[in-house]
Amino acid sequence: MKLWERVVEARLRKYRDGQRELHCVFVDLEKVYDRVPREELWYCMRKSGVAEKYVRVVQDMYERSRTVVRCAVGQTEEFNVEVGLHQGSALSLFLFAMVMDQLSEEVRQESPWTMMFADDIVICSESREQVEENLERWRFALERRGMKVSCSKTEYMCVNEREGSGTVRLQGEEVKKVQEFKYLGSTVQSNGECGKEVKKRVQAGWNGWRKASGVLCDRKISARIKGKVYRTVVRPAMLYGLETVSLRKRQESELEVAELKMLRFSLGVTRLDRIRNEYIRGTAHVGRLEDKVSETRLRWFGHVQRRESHMTRYANRLVGAMPAHTETKSIRIRMSDYSPWNTVCN
Repeated sequence: MKLWERVVEARLRKYRDGQRELHCVFVDLEKVYDRVPREELWYCMRKSGVAEKYVRVVQDMYERSRTVVRCAVGQTEEFNVEVGLHQGSALSLFLFAMVMDQLSEEVRQESPWTMMFADDIVICSESREQVEENLERWRFALERRGMKVSCSKTEYMCVNEREGSGTVRLQGEEVKKVQEFKYLGSTVQSNGECGKEVKKRVQAGWNGWRKASGVLCDRKISARIKGKVYRTVVRPAMLYGLETVSLRKRQESELEVAELKMLRFSLGVTRLDRIRNEYIRGTAHVGRLEDKVSETRLRWFGHVQRRESHMTRYANRLVGAMPAHTETKSIRIRMSDYSPWNTVCN
């Protein structure tokens, strides 16, 4: 999932720096789990190469399935469920991914022009007319097989828009135009910046801190235990997705200030006590946030290097990566030449 976030951000930066327009449509599907036709499910499973005995097992699971609806006055009578996937079943995730792969096989383009994670679909193009045409092709391919594209929830975003490039229409209805979109948990902005994403990460960190404040602010608990709770509960919420974001020094400072406020509140220390930040971190055994971000970036970069697909080659071209056997020092020098990675190894 992080790979798609990084590709989206890198694509936006490329077109922003080159002053070229990039048109993105974020497609939303209506009640995707409840709309999957059973016959399409069996067909997609067989087309994907699933053994017939497993197809029959899944058919037995869905045969004569019945349910009731619970309401304020009691329960309704039982009725048959003849369409859709089972809610809450771990198997439904794999079945839905299989169905979407088969339904979009004819219209899906190579990444990053088309990116799909479950039912989160992004269509990109260099022209508004092309992205509108691709959107219509996707709508036709999905709706003829039982799915439904929601025009009211589908959104359109243009990077480096020049003098109002117009809007995108779906079946004659105008698609909502936005300046930012939250895709896979990360906020993508039309100007290619990441300021709002950093603010949301800080807010998520404070939310996690408040949930654990009963432990973090308890004077009977040692500072070492508080540091462990902070590293386990709060810091992951702040760092989610930041390995795919190019942070500026000012944005790193925002994260550092927020983290130190949380640590000072947890240890019962204020600025009036005139205790240096190094002692606060040492007492709680919490390292610098900047170092942790760099560590997670390099770990993510290693995952991309080891990924065997055309997306790996594309990501390598973005960051100018060298072969896996090259020494770490050479990799850092080469990576530092590319602006999105200037802060990775500093």
